[in-house]
Amino acid sequence: MRRGKRGHRAGPRFLEIAILIGLPILLHYLIPVTIVVPRPYSYLGAVLMLLGFALMTWAADLFHRAGAGFQLNRESSVLVTSGPFRFSRNPMYLGMLIWLIGMAVLLGTLITFLFPVLFFLVANFFIIPLEERSMEQQFGDRYLDYKQRVRRWL
Repeated sequence: MRRGKRGHRAGPRFLEIAILIGLPILLHYLIPVTIVVPRPYSYLGAVLMLLGFALMTWAADLFHRAGAGFQLNRESSVLVTSGPFRFSRNPMYLGMLIWLIGMAVLLGTLITFLFPVLFFLVANFFIIPLEERSMEQQFGDRYLDYKQRVRRWL
């Protein structure tokens, strides 16, 4: 695995990928609970997955070009407020949530809808508040002004 500045891991961790992508697919086949989105409607999930991926990619590209850090324990010298950051303070998380909802729709079983809900709860109540505190300490009034103008999700 590549290492960024100060020896921090760069890129997604295997466990995160397995939980967010592999586990819903595995449970879809192991526990095929009630189908809530039948074919052909479930194919709309692929569209949502593409939209979520596009949003994540757009936001990550802007973040990377600005030189902003992706990890909580790595400070960034830049506050990104352009592109998708104009309508969401967390477009990468929003893109992942849309992607997970798309995967749940594509698979169509009730069990797969558990993962976007869990992702939202963990991100909204644990991860994002930590990041927001760090941003407030680092950027002060600039971040507080941005936080007042732009909503957390949409």
